[in-house]
Amino acid sequence: MSMDLQQLRACLLEQPQTGAVVIEDGADNLTLTPAAVLFPIVVRDAGHTVMLTQRTAHLRDHAGQISFPGGRVEADDLSPTHTALRETEEEVGLSRERVEILGFLPEYRTGTGFRVTPVVGLVHPPFDLQPDPFEVAEVFEVPLAFLLDPANHQRHEMHYRGALRQYFAMPYGDYFIWGATAGMIRSLSQRLGLHGA
Repeated sequence: MSMDLQQLRACLLEQPQTGAVVIEDGADNLTLTPAAVLFPIVVRDAGHTVMLTQRTAHLRDHAGQISFPGGRVEADDLSPTHTALRETEEEVGLSRERVEILGFLPEYRTGTGFRVTPVVGLVHPPFDLQPDPFEVAEVFEVPLAFLLDPANHQRHEMHYRGALRQYFAMPYGDYFIWGATAGMIRSLSQRLGLHGA
């Protein structure tokens, strides 16, 4: 599947808007902390990829998980885009000059208490990453076509906070991409019309 950037731009929201929301199992009764992530699509000659991080094992939130660079909104952040770019610079050392913002996915509300604005951006090489060793165990890239293909979206369930929760996962090699990260990827594939549901 080749990625048409015009098609990608057309399916995204032009502004982060609260009207469109994806709600994870268990997120509907929580007080939610605002956050933003960068959904970084790297322009590669062999096909676009998505840059992901593996969080270090000792972190308080989502330790050891695969995630997009990002984090909670700080008081002096001007916008979700500002939050996403600032956090990306802090976590992996990717300069905002290398990122072209394309648009936004619907706000994603997590069962762990965050309401996340996904900011979709093209990342233009070359870039020199310097991951923060406290937060980031590894930075890696996965082909965008693999992540968007509904055939690679597995449905799982687990008991969390006294209830059975459903979530998506996209295993890739040794990496288990699941939870909010997988949910946001699935949100993009749905907006691109790649599956019926």
